Amino acid sequence: MAGHSQFKNIMHKKGKQDAIRSKLFSKLAREITVAAKMGMPDPNMNPRLRAAVLAARAENMPKDNIERAIKKASGADAENYDEVRYEGYAPGGVAVIVEALTDNRNRTAGEVRSYFTKAGGSLAETGAVSFMFDRVGLIEFDRKTASEDAMMEAAIEAGADDVVSGDETHEVVTSIEGLRDVAKALEEKFGDPKKAALAWRPQNMVAVDDEAGEKILKLIGALEDNDDVQNVYANAEFSDALVAKMSA
Repeated sequence: MAGHSQFKNIMHKKGKQDAIRSKLFSKLAREITVAAKMGMPDPNMNPRLRAAVLAARAENMPKDNIERAIKKASGADAENYDEVRYEGYAPGGVAVIVEALTDNRNRTAGEVRSYFTKAGGSLAETGAVSFMFDRVGLIEFDRKTASEDAMMEAAIEAGADDVVSGDETHEVVTSIEGLRDVAKALEEKFGDPKKAALAWRPQNMVAVDDEAGEKILKLIGALEDNDDVQNVYANAEFSDALVAKMSA
């Protein structure tokens, strides 16, 4: 499966781990606050908040930080963030979806547009590329949690649509409506997942050469480095050699 995990931190260079973690915690806290503000402040009663808390725990975010982000939602000084989706094309005709939480739409739109332009791509209207993706539920477990067969069997029994097992994770795909029930069933069997949230899954992948691939990976890295951007999805398929080179 592509479009999310394969790009995670791929552009981050060694020696910047503290700065990376600080930025990541900031994004996780923003999602927790927004989720708590939109629903109940109890993760057990608010599926989106539970997903945000699970994601924070998976990144070893301190418990105090998580609780502070939840409390911030009900405080008088709580910021108001808009959920915005941007869609565009990267080099090679690759479709890109960018999800952001921003307190300034004009600033974020300008920055996202500049990243696309610099990479040789272009920002498009909302809906221009999202039809090439399926909106699904995604539950992610560490690869060591279970064997491929055990995870597949449990996922099918719970009502999932698909399981993609990679070197580091098992990614369980569900319908939007089935995410909560499938996640609950798998949590009871395997413990807390690394992630349980809605995601955009490419219907078809676009193979790109290394020249275009390098531009696309730099674009994704720039987008992910932006404070307002929460998630980036693309339907690009890269060579293993390029991914190894860009990760070095």
